[in-house]
Amino acid sequence: MLQDKTDAQSTSNLVIITGLSGSGMSSATNAFEDVGYFCVDNLPLTMLSTFSSLLLPNRQETVAIERAALVINIRERHFFSEFPAEIKKLRKKLSPFILFFEASDEILQRRFSETRRPHPADQGEGLLNAIRAEKDAMSEVREMADIIIDTSEHTVHTLRRLLVQKFGLTLEGAPLHVQIFSFGHKHGDPRQADLLFDVRHLPNPYFEKGLRELPGTDQNVVSFLDAQEEVQETLRRLIDLLEYLLPLYKREGKSYLTIGVGCTGGRHRSVMVANRLGEALKNDNFEVAITHRDVQK
Repeated sequence: MLQDKTDAQSTSNLVIITGLSGSGMSSATNAFEDVGYFCVDNLPLTMLSTFSSLLLPNRQETVAIERAALVINIRERHFFSEFPAEIKKLRKKLSPFILFFEASDEILQRRFSETRRPHPADQGEGLLNAIRAEKDAMSEVREMADIIIDTSEHTVHTLRRLLVQKFGLTLEGAPLHVQIFSFGHKHGDPRQADLLFDVRHLPNPYFEKGLRELPGTDQNVVSFLDAQEEVQETLRRLIDLLEYLLPLYKREGKSYLTIGVGCTGGRHRSVMVANRLGEALKNDNFEVAITHRDVQK
């Protein structure tokens, strides 16, 4: 559930994230990082005024930081006594969004029980009493909020989607960054790939006269592979698969995706296929980087 005192997509360059412990502030910070905000967790209130000056244009009309999201909550020692006054001072020179997160007592209890982390307001009287004490103490701060989000029914993905729609420069948020790398299985399988494609079923230039010593970037190797129907069919199917999958990964909140393409030695087939996949995805407006781990081995 969202209580929004604003009418449109936010263009504020400063968002103050606060709320109840365990209500999703860390997940929110990740979402703001994805849409280009400079994020600081647990900023001391004494630093708020100084930090905010970095967001103001200087005499050359430039800014040191364009957009920032700051998490300030009860972990800050002087939070209850100083937060309202510091926000009032801040609003004299900026227009910050105050974003307040909360959740039901039952959900907060479950989250703390699952993580086995102590509640910061626990004075030895039990978790539920700590949750309720914090909720009472945060009532004034809650009243100052521009947006109140109850995360009881949210997943990490639905919360991210909500924040991207409200605070992203576009409704789609940050682009999906795709890293494609080729490798040779005989040099060790990679551990960091999200998707892994094995192209050892393709004709191998290694056994063709004059091609063994050439890398998969060489036009002679590329021409040989291009002439093979198995190569063309494999490329069509892999590209179709990625064009289907990548928007779904992005929708679920993934910002980075690593794709490995492997052949036996990592010099010919995997290099050519990785390059072709990268070219196709660049044409689809994904941000793509291509590396070849074993091409020189």
